[in-house]
Amino acid sequence: MRAVTCHQGQLQVTEVADLDPGPGQVLLDVERCGICGSDLHARVHADATADDVAELGYPDFMRSTHTVVMGHEFVGTVAAYGPKCREAWPIGTRVVALPMLRQDGEIQLTGLSEKAPGGYAEQVLVAEAMAMSVPDGVSAEDAALTEPLAVALHAVRKGAAGRRDTAVVIGCGPIGLAVIAMLKATGVKRVVASDLSAGRRRLAEACGADVVVDPREDPPWDHLGRRYLTEATALADTGLAAMEKLRRVPKLPWWQAIRAAERAGATPRGPVVFECVGVPGMIEQIVTDAPLLSRVVVVGVCMDADSFRPSMAINKELELRFAFAYDPAEFHQTLQWIAAGKVDVSPFVTGTVGLAGVADAFADLADPERHAKILIDPRR
Repeated sequence: MRAVTCHQGQLQVTEVADLDPGPGQVLLDVERCGICGSDLHARVHADATADDVAELGYPDFMRSTHTVVMGHEFVGTVAAYGPKCREAWPIGTRVVALPMLRQDGEIQLTGLSEKAPGGYAEQVLVAEAMAMSVPDGVSAEDAALTEPLAVALHAVRKGAAGRRDTAVVIGCGPIGLAVIAMLKATGVKRVVASDLSAGRRRLAEACGADVVVDPREDPPWDHLGRRYLTEATALADTGLAAMEKLRRVPKLPWWQAIRAAERAGATPRGPVVFECVGVPGMIEQIVTDAPLLSRVVVVGVCMDADSFRPSMAINKELELRFAFAYDPAEFHQTLQWIAAGKVDVSPFVTGTVGLAGVADAFADLADPERHAKILIDPRR
């Protein structure tokens, strides 16, 4: 079959071996496959990433010397079943799937390993247990966005962003845009987005951001919409003032009142900040500029060593969290929200190419003014 392979950072269309579904596997005819930011990273930083995940017990992540069919944001139609399958859907059914596969008894990451070729191809293998049928009326283009939007939903849940929280999204590339869309889908009332690119700022508005700024001219922290604490003395003053009032009430178990106020969300808190840039210095910048008590969710993938001041984060009592991937329930919820129109996916896809156009698409995605998400149609 025809596929796009990556070897030594070079992308080329080539003929690769046909795929044969093994036990519990389903063969799909690929309809669309998205080019992910992690694909862009893996093309040039595969060895560094492979070293990192090897420390975590996964030795088969792609390396520059490997020849890999990338692509993990795919949708396709059922073409054949392997042995020991339930054969849950008729041939031709449109499905999406979490990009992981059991091969020879070991888990492999689809599109990021030589042992699990991805969706930059005419066909791809998926685990039947991880596949989900696409609801009627959902196009292949929209269904292909399930995976990246599931990443965003996981990040939003990791940040525990509530309706009354203000969310700040730093960076409006594809993952930042997806985070904005999922914040609005989960009911967050105020989302402030920041990006250097005018094109990406326009897309952020289309995805539902309430305030969009160019941080060179207008810091996002000036648009939080409510008074958050920015000085340590202000936090101490809030605590002292509360105790002065509580201690004036005879026989009041003030310690219980404090815990009750916490449960009711009446104690001081900061915004939820999503770092979606992934370049050195961004975490330190957020640690420096964010209000006290902020929750910071790092979603952008920084491939270089970085540093920040723990003493500043401690003095502000920031919560620093990191988000990666999603679980099957989040993947399913995302697909259902796309089908129900709860998530507006129309702003995301800015281009579609055939296999022969993948190399140029990688180059085009380096320009933030031109594209957000490019899909691959293997039969285009």
